[in-house]
Amino acid sequence: MTFSSKEKKCFDVLLDLAIAEDLEPSGDLTSKATLSEDLVGKATLVSRADGVLAGSSAGEFTFAEIAPKAQWFGLIADGTKIQKGTELAKIQGPIRSILAAERIALNFMQRLSGIASLTKKYTDAVQGIDVKILDTRKTEPGWRILDKYAVRCGGGHNHRMSLCDGILIKDNHLAALGGGPASIRKAILLARQFFSGNWDIEVEVDNLEMFDTALQSTPSIILLDNMSIPDMSEAVKKRNAIAPSVALEASGGIQLANLREIALTGVDRISIGALTHSAPALDLALDYTFE
Repeated sequence: MTFSSKEKKCFDVLLDLAIAEDLEPSGDLTSKATLSEDLVGKATLVSRADGVLAGSSAGEFTFAEIAPKAQWFGLIADGTKIQKGTELAKIQGPIRSILAAERIALNFMQRLSGIASLTKKYTDAVQGIDVKILDTRKTEPGWRILDKYAVRCGGGHNHRMSLCDGILIKDNHLAALGGGPASIRKAILLARQFFSGNWDIEVEVDNLEMFDTALQSTPSIILLDNMSIPDMSEAVKKRNAIAPSVALEASGGIQLANLREIALTGVDRISIGALTHSAPALDLALDYTFE
């Protein structure tokens, strides 16, 4: 996998911010003071931990912008499982500029690889079960497009990219309409009346009574929020008997420890905010050699 034009556009904005905060106005003063401008060398980008690579395009584009005289040779494709000690890329050229680009490139790649690596743990945990692991909108402001790219590198799927990308009627929407079963029916009806196109309508419920009401209106998706395993299993049985075309999505309180049990209830989708808001960075580093 590599960045699409949309992902590259997002990255360019973030790269400009990163350069401004790390190199402006005077550049890398330490390297300027201690290293000759014509000193050249080589560096190898190495993983210090097991995981999944994501963001190699970010590394390449960072060096192209900050160290244009350096050469980047990518060795591993995004989405590839890697082990501690795996060589990911080779860089050669003026050491001053490589050092200037190093931290910015690593920051991008460590974050994105961390998200991909955590997502892979979740997708591996449900291997053999017909269920999709999805992210949420709980992303770092400005990073959403790249964070969701990293989720795909880890084998996950993307939920809405923004509020413009789908209709998800949540508890606060229902509360604003008065709450109770009537609000569910009203919200789904209003959504159908407002959108004449082929839009999926998803509605959030947190108990079986709400679920029964939502199922009667046959939205595209029903989100089972923080429901117990037995209640999710019951919801699947009812869906299968009454409206098999309605997809069921589990969300809330989902961890690796209970993920497979949730998947085995028969839900179609499981959305997990932790994929992007709680993924630890994957430890990557540059090892240098000098001519």
